[in-house]
Amino acid sequence: MVFQSVAAAILLCTATAFASTTCDARQMGAKGDGVTKDTAAIQKAIDACASKGGGIVVLQGGGTFLSGPLDLKSHVALAVARGTLLKASEEIDDFPVREDAKWRRMALIHADRAEDIAITGEGTIDGSGQGWWTRHLNRPKGSPEPPRPMIVDITRSKKIRIEGVTIQNAPMYNILTNLCDGLTVRNVRILNPGRKAPNTDGIDPLSTSHVLIEHAYIDTGDDNVAIKSGLVERGEPIVPSRDITIRDCEFVHGHGLSIGSELAGGVQHVRVERVSFKGADQGIRIKSARGRGNDIGDFHYKDITMEDVRTAIQITGYYTGYKAEDPGELVTEHTPRFHDIYLENVTAKNSQTAVQIQGLPEAPIQNLQLKNVHLQAKKAGVAQFAQGKAEGLTIQAEDKVVRGKGLAVEGWTE
Repeated sequence: MVFQSVAAAILLCTATAFASTTCDARQMGAKGDGVTKDTAAIQKAIDACASKGGGIVVLQGGGTFLSGPLDLKSHVALAVARGTLLKASEEIDDFPVREDAKWRRMALIHADRAEDIAITGEGTIDGSGQGWWTRHLNRPKGSPEPPRPMIVDITRSKKIRIEGVTIQNAPMYNILTNLCDGLTVRNVRILNPGRKAPNTDGIDPLSTSHVLIEHAYIDTGDDNVAIKSGLVERGEPIVPSRDITIRDCEFVHGHGLSIGSELAGGVQHVRVERVSFKGADQGIRIKSARGRGNDIGDFHYKDITMEDVRTAIQITGYYTGYKAEDPGELVTEHTPRFHDIYLENVTAKNSQTAVQIQGLPEAPIQNLQLKNVHLQAKKAGVAQFAQGKAEGLTIQAEDKVVRGKGLAVEGWTE
């Protein structure tokens, strides 16, 4: 097998040179005083650059640019300078519900069917999430989740670059791409205050291919990264996510580096290298369930370190609920079929649980390879319906792994 993720990601994700045009939002009437809504002035700058074939829209001079949703256009980069803040308005009505996806509102920065776009600079983009989190957490018990906006929400677009910025306090996901091709996220900081900020995923490539995420620091209230490919019940297009590289990142708190759980289109060809986790709920996390899966495999994890995570390695087909004494069910198009998962040079210290590896009776995990994996935890965990090989696997815990039916991993002798 030839793994093409890195080369393909670099090729497709490197944005072409933007036109020499520079559009200063202040010259278009933006105040940057933190009180005046600068939405119209910033959008005017974006439109002006787009009309000239592309360019760079700059928010500079310090201060706070208060804004509602901004529509980023092809061949335009939005650059937030150091010491400058782009801050979302706190008024709900400024963020209407999306007609094409009523589970979320228009994002602070969005793009649809755009090409060669970027969000750059050394400044900060703030989603003003506190009010949204409070309303979500205090809603009546059993009531549906009210739709919330993302900070960055990009759909059906190509060649997207997000680099250098700090993104914080997202009402919901920080960065979401849907049905996109070619995403680079580099040298970013994503900051949200833990459990008080629900569903604040860091970076979510949804049905997105040729992705490169590197040198990212993510401290958030949900998945640090979540690779997805859609939910059947939402009627979303069944499109896989493929060719994804994540490297040289630091994930602090959050729910780990997740693949899933919404995987109706499947996910293939993921490489993760030199990633550290500290204080996260999970580390390596591959999750799906019956009715949510598809073909899920060819994942390579190498040189991964974890400290104080709750569960070090979670690979489960029971994300929506474990079924004891499960006799198995018929395999369908959306049965999660995990295969070809390679873990090499993985260490975890002071975990609560070392492993939760749970294939389905009708679809065991195929070709799970564990090489030089060393896990120290309070509880060893569980493993069932998984086939593969272990070489240099050690698990230090108060007990032994509970071995369920269908576990056939050669060399697993802990």
